[in-house]
Amino acid sequence: MLAEGTPAPELEGVVDHDGRPVRLSDVSGSWALLWWYPMADTPG
Repeated sequence: MLAEGTPAPELEGVVDHDGRPVRLSDVSGSWALLWWYPMADTPG
């Protein structure tokens, strides 16, 4: 758990809706929302 005000760690393996890799450092200084759906890659 990160404490309030702690910068988010760099993430690996994150892609945008077009499949292009995205790094948090690419959006540094801007608001960013990281959303994922953990069940999206599971069968059923």
